[in-house]
Amino acid sequence: MSWQEELRNGIRTAQELGPVLGWSPEEIQRRAEIIERFPMLITPYYLSLVDPADPNDPIGRMCVPTLEEFGPGGSFDTSGEASNTKLEGLQHKYAQTVLLLSSNQCAMYCRHCFRKRMVGLTEDELNRQVDEAVDYVRSHETVTNVLISGGDSLINPNGIIERYLRELTAIDRLDFIRFGSRAPVTLPERIYGDQELLDMFAHYAQKKALYLVTQFNHPRELTHQAIQAVRAMIERGVQVRNQTVLLRGVNDSGETLGKLLSGLTRVGIAPYYVFQCRPVTGVKERFQVPIQEGVHIVNEAKSQQNGFGKSIRYAMSHPRGKIEIIGLLPSGETVFKFHQSKDDADNARIFTLPLSPADTWLDEDLRGV
Repeated sequence: MSWQEELRNGIRTAQELGPVLGWSPEEIQRRAEIIERFPMLITPYYLSLVDPADPNDPIGRMCVPTLEEFGPGGSFDTSGEASNTKLEGLQHKYAQTVLLLSSNQCAMYCRHCFRKRMVGLTEDELNRQVDEAVDYVRSHETVTNVLISGGDSLINPNGIIERYLRELTAIDRLDFIRFGSRAPVTLPERIYGDQELLDMFAHYAQKKALYLVTQFNHPRELTHQAIQAVRAMIERGVQVRNQTVLLRGVNDSGETLGKLLSGLTRVGIAPYYVFQCRPVTGVKERFQVPIQEGVHIVNEAKSQQNGFGKSIRYAMSHPRGKIEIIGLLPSGETVFKFHQSKDDADNARIFTLPLSPADTWLDEDLRGV
């Protein structure tokens, strides 16, 4: 089966998924209501990783809709993306980086997605004018890299991907170009099964440093097929890095997270962030881990790593910037540092806050910090 056929055969309805997981007719109806609000798509490949006999299976948790997605908490824009949008589908939050939303489609609709407001639903926030986006990058002298994301950037047709590569690698000022994609995890054949795509990346990797930024969240996602996809990109000169999201019921133990980080470095993937799950509507109640608990989990996982695995940062994408969560003081306060900041006044600033054991996020004003 080609990757296109795999995608066409993806599970999209509760009626298709229910018999696989043993749902009652009532459960199928309730899940159908959730899917109508937040679309579902699971590739046959990724569904094969789910243990149908385990209702708390960590792989299933990331792809199977649940009633908790109707929870009232959270918001749809937890990092201020609307305020950073300069053109249709183009965000410019940090001086050096432009983010392009190239697609609202993914090979799988993760239930913890922080762009739940748009993925699989609306094209309103997408970049449709490549020329306009490229002109913006050319005209802003501070921009030294571009992140092409979505949705999933590798679900775009090869012609669209090639257009971004051709136009952006021609800009001398850019140090590198990143592609954000979970395809190595959810649809690895999209990569290892498409020679045209691989040849394209090999060609443009000779012109500019290219990175594939992916998201493995659990050790069981590091399958033979996933590793084959990653190595195919590495062999073409593309560096592969991983951003894990700390998720309740998925990787919220030092043992599981540590095993994941070790597995990543073993196959040539550089893990560089463990992100605090964002308080997104439909995500917050099910997936967020309290920050203080997260500190202990990440520290335990890092203690199991060699030098490369220890280089990860525990961080959150906050409206004011990317904030590293450093650790806990004897006084009980939590130490933070701006790893990247939207405003120069916050640049590299260290601060502390007294958090409760239940706190999972920081107020936008950082409580007066």
